[in-house]
Amino acid sequence: MNFIEQIIEEDIQNGKNGAKVQTRFPPEPNGYLHIGHAKSICINFGMAEKYHGLCNLRFDDTNPVKEDTEYVDSIREDIHWLGFQWAAEFYASDYFDQLYLWAEQLINEGLAYVDDQTQEEISKGRGVPTAPGVESPYRNRSVEENLDLFRRMRAGEFPDGSRVLRAKIDMASPNMHFRDPIMYRILHASHHRTGDKWCIYPMYDFAHGQSDSIEGITHSICTLEFEVHRPLYDWFCEALRIHHPQQIEFARLNMTYTIMSKRKLLQLVKEHYVNGWDDPRMPTICGLRRRGYTPASIRNFAETVGVAKRDNIIDVSLLEFCAREDLNKTAIRTMAVLDPVKLIIDNYPDGQVEEMTAINNPEDPEAGTRTVPFSKELWIERADFRENADKKFYRLSIDREVRLKYAYIIKCTHIVKDDDGNITEIHCTYDPNTKSGMPDSNRKVKATIHWASVAHSKKAEVRLFDRLFNVEDPDNCDEGKTFLDNLNPNSLVVTEAWVEPALTLEKAMAIKHFQFERLGYFYADPDSTEGKLVFNKTVSLKQ
Repeated sequence: MNFIEQIIEEDIQNGKNGAKVQTRFPPEPNGYLHIGHAKSICINFGMAEKYHGLCNLRFDDTNPVKEDTEYVDSIREDIHWLGFQWAAEFYASDYFDQLYLWAEQLINEGLAYVDDQTQEEISKGRGVPTAPGVESPYRNRSVEENLDLFRRMRAGEFPDGSRVLRAKIDMASPNMHFRDPIMYRILHASHHRTGDKWCIYPMYDFAHGQSDSIEGITHSICTLEFEVHRPLYDWFCEALRIHHPQQIEFARLNMTYTIMSKRKLLQLVKEHYVNGWDDPRMPTICGLRRRGYTPASIRNFAETVGVAKRDNIIDVSLLEFCAREDLNKTAIRTMAVLDPVKLIIDNYPDGQVEEMTAINNPEDPEAGTRTVPFSKELWIERADFRENADKKFYRLSIDREVRLKYAYIIKCTHIVKDDDGNITEIHCTYDPNTKSGMPDSNRKVKATIHWASVAHSKKAEVRLFDRLFNVEDPDNCDEGKTFLDNLNPNSLVVTEAWVEPALTLEKAMAIKHFQFERLGYFYADPDSTEGKLVFNKTVSLKQ
């Protein structure tokens, strides 16, 4: 049991909030969700599900300059894809009228004032945590003057940045968020839902707790960076004398070789370092989906990481492990050759084609079998042959035997090279008695390799992805450099492959998740067409 569950169970036992549990997931629609948000989604929806409560989806849309319906739609899709359904969908903008009335309430009670200072002057006046700040010269305006100015702010009489509404709390507080925080700013910008109705917009700290209160949230679960905001969250609820949810913070997800900043992810997209938000190298949920991660693998990853009170860094290999664990049970097997060299079986009858029986998934007997055409000329992986092999190399070499998966044992006799010394053909013989069911089918050899029939296989495009950054902490940069200097120039390699002929576009897009035997797990990309299948490498078979 984690500490959040302990808090919730104690509240239920004490009858707090009528022993009900109501959570919410409150993203700002200013970008696509990433793996860190996935953890928060799993926690908020998971807590509601475990304790028979409800979880709302609420969009924190208080900054019209950065927000867009594109992001709203993507967030909805990501949550559904992860396997969750919200009880109700809300927006902070649903509460703009009520928030405005509460702002006037605080003005009337002498707890808020209009400040004419610039942002730089306000920031300077707050000072530092070890010394008191300086009160604004406008702090003691009368209630009447503050109301008049605030209403004129709403009416659009003043330009952007000329005035703000601040809460009157404590300029000497060691908590900088208590030093007369800004509640409203002037922003003449059209909102994606309210249009041009408003030209003043509430700040996060004034909107978040009150939105929780309106919705009857019992446990406001958020990441650790909001811990310093909690006293202000509490102060607004108490000053307004409204329902007071309990804010609980947990450690945000940080991963090696990964950037989690929305601002930096947006920069990668806008400056074309990646091919969009759903680029399979991105840590976005849509990027992970396109790479071939499954909802179950991400949920299992979030559960394995757990809920902590202190920030830590999780090795990205754990996420890859969770993908392997799930895909091993579900992915359909197929054979594909990515770096081909031709293998010719000299004693195999010319023109003969056999249909070899292959297993679709040894972990799932109900997945059945398939047939793969076998012929005299095959493609094999170039790495599966070594001309001068030592004793530790067990695959194909001259005068050495291997088994062709689902087929026969072969023995290499000689090779052919081009003028540059590159191997163009590997010649061998086969033992016809070593096919499954034949007298010598159980004869042991030290290696089994995969293959594809030259005459029957299809050409496909394969995108091999590596980590987007080549250092564990991309934000840790030398002086004068940025995280962009840590980009991995080899994070994407595009190559051609030969795949089984039965792998049609319809089949690939219906199944989607494949294990290319001996190579790794691959996902059929939406770019696939009838003339060219495209596969993204999700993860290798082993770490």
